[in-house]
Amino acid sequence: MKVLIIGFGSIGKRHYEILNSFQDIDEVDVVSKQKLSTIKSFTTLSEVADLNRYDYYVIASETSKHHGQLKYICSKVDNKKILVEKPLYSKVDQELESSNNIFVAYNLRFHPVIEKLRELLSDKKVHFANVICGQYLPTWRPGTDYRKSYSADINRGGGVLRDLSHELDYVSWLFGEIEIVGSISTKVSDLEINADDIFTTIGLTKSKTIINMSMDYISKTPIRKIVIHTDSTTIEADLIKNSIVEFDMDAEAKVVGLETVERNHTYIKMHQSIISNEFAKLCSFDEGKAVVGIIENITYKEL
Repeated sequence: MKVLIIGFGSIGKRHYEILNSFQDIDEVDVVSKQKLSTIKSFTTLSEVADLNRYDYYVIASETSKHHGQLKYICSKVDNKKILVEKPLYSKVDQELESSNNIFVAYNLRFHPVIEKLRELLSDKKVHFANVICGQYLPTWRPGTDYRKSYSADINRGGGVLRDLSHELDYVSWLFGEIEIVGSISTKVSDLEINADDIFTTIGLTKSKTIINMSMDYISKTPIRKIVIHTDSTTIEADLIKNSIVEFDMDAEAKVVGLETVERNHTYIKMHQSIISNEFAKLCSFDEGKAVVGIIENITYKEL
């Protein structure tokens, strides 16, 4: 199998590292403006003489470039596999007709905590879920000036709402489609960015689960937690510590066993699913577009 990665920033390099280690991948090429002496690369997509020679494409560029690059690839190839980094688009009304298998890289669907929660919640009525995710942006990508990253620039698809849209995806996957009741997306810190650094919302699913969610660039310690209240239990899940504790009505705690998570675990599982045609857990094109719809309907507010 031959792979083409478009974009070679931190996430593009991560995809390259993982895919290059797979035994059934015999070639991984890159589209990047960087000078890559040890990797076969092209400066632009239009320089790739024969896009059809590739079986799998990974779009890992800035969000603002996703639609144009995806549309170009789809105009040249059919019945191929394409993975687009999250979020899918910067605007929901960007149309695309394609016969290709397109997925969005919401890899946290493959996190053992999220997988186990799907199992634990399958026979429970969920009343309320509190979701919190945050990390101080300057410490997010070591060795990188946060002010120059796409995260800092709303015009390049940055801002916490888009950057951490994993939460919007896995919440929908766990609890069902969300209707946003109220939200605030704004900038509260002195970070040198022109995008939102905090987002908080309350929503309601079709099954009447109340969702409270917050994401931020200002948390001085990384946090990614979910607290879920059902008829019979309260579940505390931590995606960073890779832990789930389930409390019964007598407040007795049960620690749920989970497999160990290595740095690239969720990415490896996601790529393996695409390569082996096991698509059930993947975020589809339509699901990815629905997340963009949620994002686009949230208005930035100046405080």
